[in-house]
Amino acid sequence: MRLLTHNFLKSNVKGTENGYPLNIEVTTVRCDESPVDKEFLLGLLPKVNYSGLQAAVRQMGPHCDPPLPELPDDLDVSDEEGMKNLDDAIIADLHRVLFDIYLIEGWLVCPDTMRKFPVKDSIPNMILHEDEI
Repeated sequence: MRLLTHNFLKSNVKGTENGYPLNIEVTTVRCDESPVDKEFLLGLLPKVNYSGLQAAVRQMGPHCDPPLPELPDDLDVSDEEGMKNLDDAIIADLHRVLFDIYLIEGWLVCPDTMRKFPVKDSIPNMILHEDEI
């Protein structure tokens, strides 16, 4: 599961008030390398919750080799014009964390209920139990 996918997932357990962003418990991670598509990334960034991405990078970072890049503290991803002026190194770093880092095995944990959702073979299982609906 890419960090891009993680950025869009939330817990829907009954009674959950704050099920986003899900915390990540890593068992196995894979780091690949793919070509950067700047235009695609710039079109996608306004849809990304940047603070959620930063949290995911902090949780996955210790498990990655080579280490994950440092992301800027502040980045207004909703400013599409400002995004076009981003440095190529920052674009490459954002691409790497969104597209090249995979959670292979582990857990996604609801920050509100602490419910753990398993991730196996890079597929998150977000199916709720009957009593959670």
